[in-house]
Amino acid sequence: MKNKLKPGKDYIGAGCGIMIINNKREILLKKRGKKSRNEIGWWEKTGGIIEYWEKAEKTVIRETKEELGIEVEIVGYFPHTDHIIKKDRQHWIGLNYLGKIKKGVPKNLEPEKCDEIRWFSLDNLPKKIVQPTKESIKNYLAGKYIKLK
Repeated sequence: MKNKLKPGKDYIGAGCGIMIINNKREILLKKRGKKSRNEIGWWEKTGGIIEYWEKAEKTVIRETKEELGIEVEIVGYFPHTDHIIKKDRQHWIGLNYLGKIKKGVPKNLEPEKCDEIRWFSLDNLPKKIVQPTKESIKNYLAGKYIKLK
C-alpha cells in the first residue's frame, strides 16, 4: 500500500483564495467545518489547493463555483501569504485575490467543510479569521494590492 503525501504537511502546499467584496464594502466569509484540513471554526475567504497544471486564477474561479455556486471576476491581487500553522504542523503558500460576484447568489454547497457563509462589514469582523484572509483584509484597507481593472 502506497503512502500518499499530503500538501501542507509532507511538503509546502500551494493554495489560493479570493476576497469577495460587494457594493456595501462587505466581504463574504466561510466558517471552516469539521472536515476542514485545519483551523476548524475559523473564518476564511473562499479558495483551495492549486491543482497540478492549473493556473491559480483558474483554481480560485473553479473553487468559488464549487463551494458557493457563483461566478466571480478577479479585480485585484494581494501579496502572497506564508501561512504557517504550527498547531497543525502545516505550511502553505497562499495566493490572494480580490474579486466581485459576476453571476449568482452565494450558497453553501459544501456543508461538510463549511458550517456557514456570511457577509461581514469591514468594521464588524469575526474574531477568528485565518491568516491569509486577515492579511488580505489588512492589505485591502491599506490599499496594498494591484488593481486589475
